Amino acid sequence: MGIVEIIFGILLIVSSLIIIIIVLMQDSKDEGGLASAIGGGSNESFFGKNGGRTRDAKLNRITKAAAVVFFIVTLIANIVSQVAK
Repeated sequence: MGIVEIIFGILLIVSSLIIIIIVLMQDSKDEGGLASAIGGGSNESFFGKNGGRTRDAKLNRITKAAAVVFFIVTLIANIVSQVAK
């Protein structure tokens, strides 16, 4: 395994960890569950709704960017490993 393959492997691990962390940080869009049964988890104020939207929008953009990076690095790593053989 060459140094280039090691670098791409590290980039894949880092980008996959970023995707996992960002997805876990996002709010669930599910209305069911224990929070809705108890009555908690809903913030009906104007500022709460807008703050959630902007945070969710940023997290969605970061998730999409990390997924694109992951996809591109995977393709390049595959091409490099095939050319190296």
